[in-house]
Amino acid sequence: MSDLIFRISQNIVLGSYTISRLPQNVKVWGSRFMIVMDPVLKEVGLQDKVLQPLLERKIEYFIYENITDGANTKEIEQALVLAQQGRVHGIIAAGGSKALHLGAAVAALYNENHSVYDYMDGAVPTTASLPLICIPTTMRAPYIFTPFVPVVDSRSRQTKLLKVQSGLCKLVLWDSNLAMTLTDNQKASISIETLCLAVEAYISQKATFFSDMFAEKAAELLSYGMDGAKSLEITTPPEILLAQGGCLASVAAASSSAGVASLLAMTINSRYSISRSLVAAILFPYILEDARQFKAERVEKIGRLMGVIPEGVENAEAVTAFADNIRQRLAKANLPVRLKDLSVSVDQLALAAEDAGQLDIVNSLPRSMTTDDLFDILKQAF
Repeated sequence: MSDLIFRISQNIVLGSYTISRLPQNVKVWGSRFMIVMDPVLKEVGLQDKVLQPLLERKIEYFIYENITDGANTKEIEQALVLAQQGRVHGIIAAGGSKALHLGAAVAALYNENHSVYDYMDGAVPTTASLPLICIPTTMRAPYIFTPFVPVVDSRSRQTKLLKVQSGLCKLVLWDSNLAMTLTDNQKASISIETLCLAVEAYISQKATFFSDMFAEKAAELLSYGMDGAKSLEITTPPEILLAQGGCLASVAAASSSAGVASLLAMTINSRYSISRSLVAAILFPYILEDARQFKAERVEKIGRLMGVIPEGVENAEAVTAFADNIRQRLAKANLPVRLKDLSVSVDQLALAAEDAGQLDIVNSLPRSMTTDDLFDILKQAF
C-alpha cells in the first residue's frame, strides 16, 4: 500500500437545496463571474435554479454554454477569451464532467500568457488561478479534486491531462436535487460507473488507508441508493445516498487513482463521443474478473460491504459473483452489456487503448499494464 500524500482544500457542501447557498459562498471571491453552464440544464429546466439565487443577491455573471463537444482545446480557447474580456473574478462551472472540466481549464489558464496547446504538450501553469466553484449535476466528479483535468486535444481527439494549480477548486456545491432529472437509464449507468470508480480506487496501487475509508463507505452508500437500505433506521432518500456515495467515491479516486474502466471510458469518449458512463459500466465486470488473481481479497471485501456476495462463496468465486451481479444490474436496467452495442469497432477501440497507454493514470493501475493488456480487456468486452 502506498504512503499517504494527500491534500484536499475544497469546501464541500452536500445536501438538498445547497444551490440556494451559492451567493453567500461565492461573494468572498468577488462579484462578477463567468458561469460555464451545461446546456442540458436549460433543456431540463434547471438553469434557473443556478441563476436565480445570484440574481436575487445582485451578483453579476454571464453564461458560457457553447459546450458542444466537451472540454476540448477549441472550446477552452473560446471560453478563455470571453472570461479575460469580461475581467471576471471567478468561474462557476455547473453541469456534468464536460462543463466542470471546461470551467477548471479556464480557471487554471486565465492568467497564463502562452497558447492552450503548450499546456496540452506538458507545460505547467505558473501563475495564480481564478477561483473555481463547481456544481456537479451527477453523482460523480473525481477530477475536481485532482491536480490535473482531462481535456481533449482538438488536433488529435486524444485525451490529455492538463496540469492545474494546487487548490484550484475552492468550493463544491453538491445538490442532490439537481440529479433528479436524470432518466432511469442515465441514473443506472452513472450509478454503476460511480461504483466502479470506488472499486478502482480500492484496488489501485496508490490505495492508502485514507482512500480505503472513503471507497468502502462510498460502495456501501451507493448500494443503499441503488438497492435500498437493509435497515429501517436508514430513511435517507436514494438521491441523497447516491450523491453522498458519489462524493466519497470521487474523493477516494483523487486520493488513490481511477482505474482501467475509467481510463478507457475517458479515451473512448474523447475519440468517438460515446457515453463515458455506459463504457465504464460495461467494462466494470471485466475489471473485476481481471483483478481476480491479484486483488481477489479486496474485491471480495467491498462486494460483501454491498451485500452482493452470497454466504459461503469466497475468493475467486466471490469475485465472479460480484461481476455477475454487475451484469445483472446492466440487464435489469436494459443497458448495453457489450461494447459492440455502442456502434464502435475493434479498430477504433485499439486506437483508444493506445491513447490510454500514454496517460499517467496507467502507472497507478492495480497491476502493470501495457497497451496490449488494455486492448485485451476491450476485446473481452466487445
